[in-house]
Parts: sequence; C-alpha cells; structure tokens
Amino acid sequence: MWRIESARLIAGLARVVHDIGVAEELAQDALVAALEQWPESGVPRNPGAWLMAAAKHRAIDVLRRDKRVERKHQEIGYRLEAEQKAAPDFETSVDQPVEDDLLRLIFTACHPVLSAEARVALTLRMLGGLTTGEIARAFLVAEPTIAQRIVRAKRTLSDAGVPFEVPRGAELAARLASVLEVIYLIFNEGYAATSGEDWMRPALCEDALRLGRILAELAPQEAEVHGLVALMEIQASRSNARVGPSGEPILLLEQNRALWHHVLIRRGLAALERAQNASAQPGAYTLQAAIAACHARARTPEETDWRRIAGLYAELGRLTPSPVIELNRAVAVAMADGPAAGLELVDALESERTLENYHLLPSVRGDFLFKLGRRSEARREFERAASMTQNARERELLLARAENSR
Repeated sequence: MWRIESARLIAGLARVVHDIGVAEELAQDALVAALEQWPESGVPRNPGAWLMAAAKHRAIDVLRRDKRVERKHQEIGYRLEAEQKAAPDFETSVDQPVEDDLLRLIFTACHPVLSAEARVALTLRMLGGLTTGEIARAFLVAEPTIAQRIVRAKRTLSDAGVPFEVPRGAELAARLASVLEVIYLIFNEGYAATSGEDWMRPALCEDALRLGRILAELAPQEAEVHGLVALMEIQASRSNARVGPSGEPILLLEQNRALWHHVLIRRGLAALERAQNASAQPGAYTLQAAIAACHARARTPEETDWRRIAGLYAELGRLTPSPVIELNRAVAVAMADGPAAGLELVDALESERTLENYHLLPSVRGDFLFKLGRRSEARREFERAASMTQNARERELLLARAENSR
C-alpha cells in the first residue's frame, strides 16, 4: 500500500510545505502511524486519504510545538490548519490535485540543478517508492552513497529555492528534457546493466515504464513523452528473449521472437502513433521508437527493413549528433549493404575520443571483421571489447566470440 500511495502523499504534502525533504518526513510519520493503528483498526476504505490526514495532523503538531520555527514554517502551519478547517473531508482534498501534484514532484525531483545520479536516486525514492537499499542494489552502489545522494539532493533543492511547480514556456521544454533523460537512464540501466553479474535488471525497466506511463497521462500533449514510452514499451517487449536459461545474453538477431511480449509491442506502437500525431517533427525518442518498431514489426530477422533503420539513424544523427548514433547506423548499413560498408563507417570512428573506452566500438568492428573472414583481427577486437566492459555476462559473451574466431 505504501509503494502505491507514497508518491501521491509526498507530492500533496510538498505542494503545501514547499520542501520535498519535509514532505517525505511527514509522509514517513504517517506511515509509522498506519503501522501502529491499522493492525487493530483495519485498513481504511481510502488509505491515501487516511495517510494524508495523518501527515497533515502531524505537520500541525510539529509546527505548533517548535518555538524556534521560522516565520515561513509558521505560515505553513497556519495554511495547513486553515486547509483542515476548510476541507475536513480529506478524501476530497487528497484526490483533487493529485495529477498536478505528481507532475510538480516529477519536475522537482528531476531538476537540472541536481546531478544526473542525484536525479535518478531522488526520482526512484520519491516516485518509485524504492528504499535506499533497493536503489543501491539496483545500481550496485553502496547504500551510504545512495543515502548521501538523496540527502544532498533534497538540501540542494531547498538551498536553491527550487519552486514546487510545473515550469512554463521555454523552461518547460528544457525541464521536460531532464525528466525524460532521468526516466530513460533508469530504463537503460535495467535493460543493459553497465556492471555486475546480470545482463538485465527488469525491476528498473518496470519502474521506468511506470514513471513514463504516469508522465504520459499527466502531459498528454507532449510528443516526446509518448515517444519515450513507445521506445520503452517496445524494448521491454524483448526482455524474455534477451536472456538464456543460465542468464546468458541473447543478441537481437538470435532471439526467439515468439517470446516477445506482443501486448507491450501493441502498446508501444500505439504510443508511437500518438507521438507522431502530436508533432510533425519527430524528436529523438520518437525516432528511436520508430527504429525499435521496425524490429518489432519484422516476424524474422530477414524481414527487418534495415535501409529504413539506417535512414532513421541518419535522421537521428542530424538531430542529435553523436558517435554512438553513427556506430548504430553503421550496424544498420552493414546489414543492408554488407559488412565492408559498415566497417568503413566504423573505421572512421576510431579517432573519436569519446569512444576510447566504449566497448561496443571494438565489439561491432570485430563482428564486421569476422563476417569478412578476417578472423585473427576479429579475435583481437572481441578481446579488446571484453577488457572494457564491466558487465560479467557481456564479458563472457565477448570472450566466447573471440574464441570462436580462432
């Protein structure tokens, strides 16, 4: 119940107290009260309203007792008391503004004043309902490190005076980009773990998908929100086919497509259509979703429209120039026109400093060399890629490919 209600509760409290840290403390106090009372009284008909009422009562009590409280907090106390008198029906008061409150909480937790790591941790804590320990385990980071990130993030937001509001005009676009980036970072870490023993962390994918779906309901006119949801739905549809019985990675062209989750594919294609209808100029997430859709629509690897995929990567590269996008385009070109054409594009990326430690560059190059019959060179590239990755499963896959190149 707490996992379901906590984001709504914190969002509603933050609207009143204008401080995420204080809002979370009040929400935790309400949780303690529920743990003490519900075993005897039973779970109330509207748990969210009960928790909100308990948190507001607690806020009033604390602020009244604290003689050293700042004038700002006194005003909050008066506001809470007035709200309680004006709206004794807490079921009504908690349900009325929940959409706006959640949207404000998303934009606040993902504020650009915070580092990317802090935004991810705070978002998972406030909106995902995850504990500090769960976040630490998901990202293979020490729990005290995650705890410090969350504490510092709250302090930074408070010190910077970040308003608890949805930005408007030009600022909305900039802030929305930050929100989408955070959700995409969470999904990517779940879809292809950067380190550790597991190839995937499905729980993170599920958290990102849930956040994306919430955002799509709260901001239905934003094309890129639907584009990101489409991308995540379609990518997540392959999860069951991406991992073998022993947890080993299975690459896209080798996957059993009967295992793909077709409900997720249909949801993704529908979200992609909404994104394309919402804007004549597709954004980066919409273009990536269109690429994923090409794979989803192909019943077999041979039916994949690689020329369209190469064209979409070219369009994406013009919109957001990146050597990683160019590397992906090289793969599509190789599938359409042969490995020699792909190798030519990859060789042009060898001097890119941003790809110096990017293991997929030698991995892709090794694949092209192997297909061209240059096996000794391919083996060296696979070994080089294996030495770069921090994911144990991926390292095993690359070393196996190196051995097969002998």
